Amino acid sequence: MATLAECRSALDTLSDNLAGADGDVRAAVALDRSLSCHLTDLDVTFTGRLRQGRIDVFGHHPGPPREKAEIRLALSGDDLVAMVDGRLNFAKAWGAGRVRLDAGFRDLLRLRKLL
Repeated sequence: MATLAECRSALDTLSDNLAGADGDVRAAVALDRSLSCHLTDLDVTFTGRLRQGRIDVFGHHPGPPREKAEIRLALSGDDLVAMVDGRLNFAKAWGAGRVRLDAGFRDLLRLRKLL
């Protein structure tokens, strides 16, 4: 099972990857939205903000999200680490129910470019 530190590192790597992206991916993440990532196996939620193509992680707390973020992810820590490492395809994991992504309709349309 992935540790809290490994999951935080994966979020930082994801942020770096998004910041360095070009084209459709860069356009998809050019949002300013609150973000939560609930790690279901660790029962911990990271909170932050997606802005200017980066994820700014503010911190984490035990349990599910306390407030409803504009973009919400729920997945296991192992799946987060595997996706960021390129060992797990987001679209396949989402289709299999291993990852849950909740956002407004317009944001989902933009974020689908990441799939």
